[in-house]
Amino acid sequence: MLASKRNGTLYVGVTSNIIERMGQHREGEAGGFTSRYGVHMLVWFECHDSMHEAIAREKALKEWKRAWKLRLIEERNPQWRDLSEDLY
Repeated sequence: MLASKRNGTLYVGVTSNIIERMGQHREGEAGGFTSRYGVHMLVWFECHDSMHEAIAREKALKEWKRAWKLRLIEERNPQWRDLSEDLY
């Protein structure tokens, strides 16, 4: 899950290569929604055993209410740190 800032615009997505994908978001190469709204901070993520599981979870999260997503982030990343910094 990406955010523009603490309590800002949120984006839920899926990837098979989080390091490469975060580089694309950071450099503005991802285009679309994330570029338009400046959504580039990785504030929460999960790893799954298969892409099928990851896509199912992504779809479920996209149906969640915003408050539920914020609570999930707050529980696991209360400082809203950019977790992508830990990936490099």
